[in-house]
Amino acid sequence: MFSSRPKPETMTAPAAGASAPSLAPAAPPQEVRLSLYRRMLEMRGFEKRAYDLFLQGLVKGTSHLGLGQEAVAAAFGEAMRPDDYTFATYRGHNHTLARGVPMVPVMAELMGRETGLMAGKGGSMHLTSVEHGMMGSYAIIGAHLTIANGAAWSAKVRGTDQVAVCFFGDGTTNIGAFHEALNLAAVWKLPVVFVCENNLWMEYTPIGSVTAVRQPAAGRAGAYNLPPVLVDGNDADAMYAIATSSIARARAGEGPALIEALTYRHGGHSRADPAKYRPEDEVRQWLERDPLPRYRFRLAADGVAAEALDRIEAEAQATVDEATAQAQASAEPPVGLVEKDVFADGGATWRR
Repeated sequence: MFSSRPKPETMTAPAAGASAPSLAPAAPPQEVRLSLYRRMLEMRGFEKRAYDLFLQGLVKGTSHLGLGQEAVAAAFGEAMRPDDYTFATYRGHNHTLARGVPMVPVMAELMGRETGLMAGKGGSMHLTSVEHGMMGSYAIIGAHLTIANGAAWSAKVRGTDQVAVCFFGDGTTNIGAFHEALNLAAVWKLPVVFVCENNLWMEYTPIGSVTAVRQPAAGRAGAYNLPPVLVDGNDADAMYAIATSSIARARAGEGPALIEALTYRHGGHSRADPAKYRPEDEVRQWLERDPLPRYRFRLAADGVAAEALDRIEAEAQATVDEATAQAQASAEPPVGLVEKDVFADGGATWRR
């Protein structure tokens, strides 16, 4: 399934049927692991609720869910400093919550309410909270990689030792901005971590059918003098290990990292996509590797009491329920809000 040119560093078995060697990381402290589990549960509960609300006609516009990909965002959210920067794609719900953005304004934003993160004007695809280091969700494929470079360059010039972490899908690796961003980041030794969430499908097309290398990100790392890293994106411990090490490396001035996290979205590309094009065996194998039950089983095997895990799950669900209730109770934005933040002075009055 994977090319051995160059041989990537692999953190645990990356996918069902893969032959790459396993390098199991040391488990993080228990408080970190329980926090990871809580984060993933809240992300899963949020997106399942967002799907239900979409079917009820309460989520405005489309949405792109990361159900099944929670371990990637949760691990980096746990590893990052509050003043670090996150750049995500339109599939950015998990990454937004991972940075500590309260769930209520995120849910309200999806529902187009005035109390939403951007007062209901951005919707699912443009979640942004500068206050929490969430520097935007970008709908243009690959555009944010170069912007992440800019944030990393700014941190380097200012000497703040902040790190920019940029998430993107496997399809982005065939975009020119991917190669331009990697090259410049490597030449300037920018403190940026590029994270490819390889869920095997670009939109409706398997990445392997249009890409010359088996690992679309890790297989190209050597071209920019970067170590190739391939990690099991459904293993929260493995993801946390690689997140902490890559961020520490960037913060220490050792330059960028390129990580390929193998994962799988449980649904289609967007809510309009039933994903019938994916082979049934492939879907079944990846659903068996769901990061949440997998992590609960591991925590229980390592001695965490079932009662403690049940309590975390109940609390996470309560957080989702409360966020839903508050968002639904929020007012619709006034029509005049459409002119706010469009022009430099905050309105269009000066043009009349």
